[in-house]
Amino acid sequence: MFTGIVEEMGRVLALTSDQERDNGMTVASRIAREGAKLGDSIAINGTCLTVTELDETSFTVGLSPETLRRTNLGQLAVGSLVNLERSLSFGGRMGGHYVQGHVDGVGHIVAVVPEGDSKRIQICPPAALMRYIVEKGFIAVDGVSMTVAEVDETSFTLAMIAYTQTAVIMGQQTVGAMVNLEVDIMAKYVERLIQAYR
Repeated sequence: MFTGIVEEMGRVLALTSDQERDNGMTVASRIAREGAKLGDSIAINGTCLTVTELDETSFTVGLSPETLRRTNLGQLAVGSLVNLERSLSFGGRMGGHYVQGHVDGVGHIVAVVPEGDSKRIQICPPAALMRYIVEKGFIAVDGVSMTVAEVDETSFTLAMIAYTQTAVIMGQQTVGAMVNLEVDIMAKYVERLIQAYR
């Protein structure tokens, strides 16, 4: 479980591909690897991944074919910046919302509009996710807990303050960038419960 509050931006150091094993990704990290052990979970761009190797400056995770199909991680290259968050520790602060690290789909940025120091970022998600996105509700975008500012029939808009722009990768992305999306799990549970009563 995560909060959607990114602890740092890491940089991809290596990507490995092996026909007989899962693909791997090694990420340079100062904060997210602190206190980590083999088998721990770290969210990379909002995707919950398992630490398989660890050293003083980086960690490595495995990437299954399923993960590569459902996320934007397969588009990363050596040198790419990524959002990093350690899993929530019991009794820790809850600054964002409950984020599982289970990506629901990949959307793309369709507009970036400056508003003073802030930016309004419009994102087009897969059509099947639109029913879970509501104005002033939560959504995780590349693992960042965000409040939805506006919703129309095919997209939603976020308002990003200057501080957040410097702390997460979305602040540097432009129109066309692909982003991992995780909708609020509560909406999916409510829908499932209602279907059971129909």
